[in-house]
Amino acid sequence: MIKELEDLLKEFDIEQKDFQEVSRYNDEDQKSIVCYLKKFGPREKKAFIIAKQHLGTSFHILRSTGYNEWKKS
Repeated sequence: MIKELEDLLKEFDIEQKDFQEVSRYNDEDQKSIVCYLKKFGPREKKAFIIAKQHLGTSFHILRSTGYNEWKKS
């Protein structure tokens, strides 16, 4: 996993073990996720953390509606 993404996940209080699928993504996807997460405000961060906690391993950021809408724009 790229360092910048690791740092962001720590900032969101998400342990790397809780986000293992991201380490399987290629560097380009990981960089895209970093850009997406950096745009979050406080409310979006909280919603993201709650979604990750509630959905657990079934949460896939690249398949999420928010990420896909962001990617289109």
